[in-house]
Amino acid sequence: MRFFTALAAIAISLAFTGTQAGAAEGSWTTIEPGGETSCATGTPYSFHVKPGDGADAEKLLLFLNGGGACWAGDLCIPESEPSAYVPYADVPPNDPRGQKGVFDLTNPENPVSSWTHVYASYCTGDVHIGNRDVTYKTSGGTDLTIRHRGRTNVEAVLAWVYDNVKTPKRIIVAGSSAGAIAAPLYAAEVAHHYPSAEVIALADGAGGYRDEKVSGLIENWGFWDGAPEWTTAIPRESATFEDIDRAAAAHAPNMRFTEFDTAYDSVQEMFLRLLGNEAPLYPLLQKNRDELADAIPGFQSYTARGTAHTLLRYPWFYTFEEEGVRTVDWFRALANGENVESVSCREPEICALPGE
Repeated sequence: MRFFTALAAIAISLAFTGTQAGAAEGSWTTIEPGGETSCATGTPYSFHVKPGDGADAEKLLLFLNGGGACWAGDLCIPESEPSAYVPYADVPPNDPRGQKGVFDLTNPENPVSSWTHVYASYCTGDVHIGNRDVTYKTSGGTDLTIRHRGRTNVEAVLAWVYDNVKTPKRIIVAGSSAGAIAAPLYAAEVAHHYPSAEVIALADGAGGYRDEKVSGLIENWGFWDGAPEWTTAIPRESATFEDIDRAAAAHAPNMRFTEFDTAYDSVQEMFLRLLGNEAPLYPLLQKNRDELADAIPGFQSYTARGTAHTLLRYPWFYTFEEEGVRTVDWFRALANGENVESVSCREPEICALPGE
């Protein structure tokens, strides 16, 4: 049975407190949930939905978009150039219509083009996990209040999903960049809501953040303010993103947890430098991966060579290949519910080469 028809998508405001932003473009519809949702500076939050086709309508891709992060006054200035984060929902980086990879709905190799898609935009600078408004002081001496409402926004997206997607058979909760950090957290919540569904978490482009300052970021954004009860086992003073991953896996033991990364992702290295960490990414990524594999049964990963940042949203999703396995084929196996084995460029010298 289809989760929702095109007519139902147009009438979503009857099932959810909020408004529809304009007419649907192609097969996508933009939703403005209203309520307490917000982007960083108070502008409206919106997300996008696309109904599935035929039997694939009972399969759901829930995607958490990326777009940087901020945790200090000058970093959080929306008009700064270059900006450390995307502060608005209604801009091209938050619109799946202009993206490739799994959002290229005309590509015959796309394994999920006929699935139901829900695309959570990102505009709060808090990797989708914040729950606090923070006033920063800029170097110019002005106060800047940022609404780190990432959790509120995602919860609004999930409320829409729960109202409209009743009986999914298979769900991929994926995220790229900032969204990759949050994907396991919300995948665990989704798995708890849909106990009969097969749920796969796929974190794309955030596996190498290994720095003692991460716990301060998590605290600053307000993650602990009303955090899910199952996160209480995480050591708050030294919390890492991987601690959240491990807690999510323990909360939803039937969820499959997977990761995509490139070995020397230039954006991850840039954000590590902003934290004062000059280490190359690949050794940090390997340490995180080894620890997750030890802690989470069935954890699998795909590590491509090069410096590209994320795979799911770009044309190279269809061309990158390691150990004879293309990224798209590895993802297709996940989408088909098949088991996958970890794939890696392995040697640092090979991993430093450009992606293919």
